[in-house]
Amino acid sequence: MGDRYRVELLPGARRQFEKLALAVRHRLQTAIDRLESDPRPPGVKHLSGPDGLLRVRVGDYRIIYWVIDDRLVVLIIRVGHRREVYRAAALRTVRRRD
Repeated sequence: MGDRYRVELLPGARRQFEKLALAVRHRLQTAIDRLESDPRPPGVKHLSGPDGLLRVRVGDYRIIYWVIDDRLVVLIIRVGHRREVYRAAALRTVRRRD
């Protein structure tokens, strides 16, 4: 996979990210940067449901995203602690836009 993907954060995901502690943000940023070269890294999980969401674990935190292969985009829709990031209401408000 020689192509690099562009990583985009939805505004809500960016707000979630910026509220986190600095040390946590550094760890998450490392994982986000890796998604540019490998949007489906080892350990990635497909979330249940028809939306095709993917999830990467970083300790107790999760990055939930879509991969839009034809545009080489990784679209991050949620970032947060595992107890909060999967809340159905939060995921339901995001619609796939490709």
